[in-house]
Amino acid sequence: MKKISVGKIVIYLVLAVIAFIWVYPFLWMVSASFKTQSEFFGSGLNLIPQAFHFDNFIRAWNNANFGVYFKNTIIVTISVVAIVLMSTSLAGYVIGRYAFIGKKVILGIFMASITIPLVFTVIPVYELLKELGLEQSLIGLILAESGGGHVIFLMLFSSFYASIPNEMEEAATIDGCGFFQTYAKIMFPLAKPIMVTVVTMQSIWTWNSFLLPLIVTLNNPEIRTLAVGLYALRGENVVDWTGIAAGACIAIVPIVILFVSLQKYFVDGIAGAVKS
Repeated sequence: MKKISVGKIVIYLVLAVIAFIWVYPFLWMVSASFKTQSEFFGSGLNLIPQAFHFDNFIRAWNNANFGVYFKNTIIVTISVVAIVLMSTSLAGYVIGRYAFIGKKVILGIFMASITIPLVFTVIPVYELLKELGLEQSLIGLILAESGGGHVIFLMLFSSFYASIPNEMEEAATIDGCGFFQTYAKIMFPLAKPIMVTVVTMQSIWTWNSFLLPLIVTLNNPEIRTLAVGLYALRGENVVDWTGIAAGACIAIVPIVILFVSLQKYFVDGIAGAVKS
């Protein structure tokens, strides 16, 4: 039987403590979703509720109109992920496989765009949607969320495509495949690890997005997403903190399931892109 050194035991203990501190706010939120309002304020940092009150979840679902918001969030997330996946994979293919005039300039502009805070782009994006007549619609919200450079995804795809041997592309050309056929039949299917990484990360970002959905849905509550819908539990004089905690738990469950299900492919995609 292999012995574990004292040094490794100490490292494991330190990492376990750090991990617990890291996940403690999430555990406290889950615990708060089962507490009463009085216990919420009186129990301090205690993680174990005196009794499990499931009516917080029922109240959050009904009072905050979570049924509609849940449907809206699913529609927006799936649409945005599909648009971002197609646009970044195709752009990454061009950047990773072809040399053209101005390529370095374009890459420089994309990289520089990372430094621009999202809040600076809200007004131009909203004005553009207003000009298109989409400022209070799900389509407008989808376009707003799917816009942007998505530089990280672009670099992941371009790095992966650049690592593919030229012989595969040449063989496709000999078989009569054009640009889009080579991309769709050869290159894109090979990028499955990167695809899963993009789907996972973009799903999390879109599902939890707050600022753009808040602005776009300000005058149309029926198209709100879950992140914005939690505001319905915040009254003018009284805040339903336990209901908000329960609503946050409802909102986060699908993302946790998605991440756990795709975790292996997500790690492989990041590792493959870095290795290449």
